[in-house]
Amino acid sequence: MADIRTVTEDFAVAPQLLPAEMAEVAALGFTLVINNRPDQESPGQPSAAQVQAAAEAAGLAYVHIPVVGGASADQLEAFHAAVASARGPVLAFCRSGTRSITTWARGQAQHGDRTPGELVELGGDAGYDLSGAMR
Repeated sequence: MADIRTVTEDFAVAPQLLPAEMAEVAALGFTLVINNRPDQESPGQPSAAQVQAAAEAAGLAYVHIPVVGGASADQLEAFHAAVASARGPVLAFCRSGTRSITTWARGQAQHGDRTPGELVELGGDAGYDLSGAMR
């Protein structure tokens, strides 16, 4: 299983998740998976369609918001809306977890849900340095 890092009670991030891991993700109590990887980013990476099919088969909601570099304003909004409308804990993933937590944090700050300082602290507790993203 991927290295899932809890950020808040209702949000966690991970590096690449595989279709075969979706049942375990559901068993851990997550209700929504957000995939931030564009298809064909790396050789051998499962497609978004493969992950989506496995997630839905495991009873999970699934959203694909492929981020290359930094998230656009539309991607920040889509991510924030997906998390806000989730019926339970959310697990977002990308290659390393960094894009996912950064996209989440920027959306949280933009909507005034948390302060930049709080987001940097939450990121640090999960093993990610968000100080540059919160400027």
